[in-house]
Amino acid sequence: MSPSTLLYPPQPVPPASIDKLIATSSVCASIGPRLAPYLEHVVLPAKTVVVREGEVGREMYFLVEGEAHLRRANVDLGRIGPGAHFGELALIAGRLRTSSVVATEALTLARLSREQYERMSKEDPELALCLTHALVVSLGEELTEMTENVGALLHERSLPRRVFLDVTVNRAWMRVRTGTALGELLPRDVDGDPVVAALVNNKAVSLAMPITSDAHVEPLCASHWEGKRVYRASLGLLLLAASRRVDPDVFVRLGPGAGFGQPIELLRPGALSLVSWAERVTGMMRELIAEDAPFQQELWTVDEARSHFAEGGARDLLALLRTWRTGHVQLVCAGGEAVLSMTPMLPSAGHLPPFPFRIEVDGAAVMLRYGDESRVAPEGGAAPSSSRLPEDIQPSSARLGVRQDEPWLTTLGITSVGAFNEACVRGKTPEIIRVSEGQHEKRISRIADAIAGRGTVRVICVAGPSSSGKTTFLSRLTVQLLVNGIHPVGLSLDDYYVDREKTVRDARGEYDYEALEAIDLGALRGHLARIFAGEAVKTARYDFLTGKSHPEGGREVTLRSSDVLLIEGIHGLNPRLLDGILPRDKVFRIFIQPMTALPFDRVNRINVSDVRLLRRIVRDRHGRGTNAAANIQRWPSVRAGERSNIFPFLAQADAIFDSSLVYELGVIKVFADRYLLEVPQEHPAFVTAYRLRQLIDKVVTIYPDHVPPTSILREFIGGSGFEY
Repeated sequence: MSPSTLLYPPQPVPPASIDKLIATSSVCASIGPRLAPYLEHVVLPAKTVVVREGEVGREMYFLVEGEAHLRRANVDLGRIGPGAHFGELALIAGRLRTSSVVATEALTLARLSREQYERMSKEDPELALCLTHALVVSLGEELTEMTENVGALLHERSLPRRVFLDVTVNRAWMRVRTGTALGELLPRDVDGDPVVAALVNNKAVSLAMPITSDAHVEPLCASHWEGKRVYRASLGLLLLAASRRVDPDVFVRLGPGAGFGQPIELLRPGALSLVSWAERVTGMMRELIAEDAPFQQELWTVDEARSHFAEGGARDLLALLRTWRTGHVQLVCAGGEAVLSMTPMLPSAGHLPPFPFRIEVDGAAVMLRYGDESRVAPEGGAAPSSSRLPEDIQPSSARLGVRQDEPWLTTLGITSVGAFNEACVRGKTPEIIRVSEGQHEKRISRIADAIAGRGTVRVICVAGPSSSGKTTFLSRLTVQLLVNGIHPVGLSLDDYYVDREKTVRDARGEYDYEALEAIDLGALRGHLARIFAGEAVKTARYDFLTGKSHPEGGREVTLRSSDVLLIEGIHGLNPRLLDGILPRDKVFRIFIQPMTALPFDRVNRINVSDVRLLRRIVRDRHGRGTNAAANIQRWPSVRAGERSNIFPFLAQADAIFDSSLVYELGVIKVFADRYLLEVPQEHPAFVTAYRLRQLIDKVVTIYPDHVPPTSILREFIGGSGFEY
């Protein structure tokens, strides 16, 4: 029940309460009896939010009995007791509430409404003047105390060196005052594309951040892949704030992203049904957008952050802070919730792009849908039907296409990045590596058993997005198939590319090697039909140096009765490859991709697309001579090809293999840190390179000595026991 519903009909303040105000309040000391006719008596139970930060109000309160907490954003500003007053700026100036007041215990209050204040001004202007004077004196004392406290906290080096700065905004020079918010320098949108953050010297920062030095400033829009992260993180924080307002007892965490949205994990459900909770939280999110609720960037010391999150039960973030490298941590706060500033967030809820987000409930599963799915790059897609699979290899979370936390990780106590770091510090790294690799081998063995168990399989097609570990997976699957008495014969779709000059081009005019039209589908299907008819076929070979196709320049392939054809390539799930050539029961399709994503806190997680990009950067930098900047620049088109040519066909897969290794970022960090530092700050790829450096910095370093030669990770860092 809100305070406003408890104030009617208005009741006069009892004389005993007036006496207490005169005794305890400096404002009421001399005017209490004259003020009494204009005050209303209010009694509120414990835990009531008397006033809420950011709300509109036109009344002030005097605290007669009881104790309350004063809070701003996620900061506890202390307790107030009898004689305190609050809300004077709302009363006189109509200002939004700058902080929240929450009853620690039952409260007795005296309320002065705007209507009563105006009546006082007409009936007793001298009293109104005395009250206003007393409030100004009180505010002056508070301001003096605050100034002294801030002065004690600030060092001289924290003060700005210059009053004005020279800034280039979209190549236009301007002089601005130090401390100007970046949002004031940039438009709200660029040709209809919402501006969600600023690029300051190619680093993405919040629009609310003040500018403190000469800089080059550009807008970061929602359509940019880094801009999408800003939108999604801001929407996640808004969800937490809305849930807290609907039911503070519910503890919510966002699960791993699936491109179109994220699952919502209710770690501590409340009294509401899931459907009711989803409806009320969605409505509250839209209310907060209408209120333009602020997202405040705050710099906390690690010690105060640990203390705060220990009280709030945020175990994921608390564990991470125990291995934090610096003395301060950047947080973003909204509606009493605080999360890591892993990516910039919008300055307020009102800046959220007008995408039609929604919360969906499907049985026990709850999903936050981002909204405009045509502008949000998917990380996965609809998971395959599992009706044909043995139970132990069915893909998890088939409805949503995302994985749940692995039971073995829970057994090891690795439920977050912070918990992983702590396990490494305790000397558990070799065990983590052994168990991770053991899980991979167990899954590969089960897939091989499923293939053998079907008894009719003649071709295995393996597909997955870039840097999923397909090459090593194929080598390890080959071993397990041989154990089952099945001899795989390899065939790569890459050898069936058409001549380079015949390759289709994408929207940017570049060769689109991910398109199905880049494959000589007629030649491929002709060869496959002959192979399955029992003929010996000279397969194709593609010369990547000259860009020429040699239709019969490859090795000769013949399938014996114990053989299966093993096809690898981006189009392996596409039914057009084999439709009309083989019955469905003779085809076994496998989708491979890293999927496990440990959380940093309740909004931020390791993004599996970042894992794949880091794998690719490390592999190509020391194995193919391609630098990090070029790989980052190429990444959006790679992702676009995956969206068009892999994810639409996930329903064709018979098995899913999660190629994640929970320890891999700690190893990749050894190589990636330097490769990312090689990206020049003026290069367009720097914004992503800088973010990736911040990402790997939060993970404990693991040297590759214990990584086995058969590991998928060896495909990217080198030292594999397989020949590629």
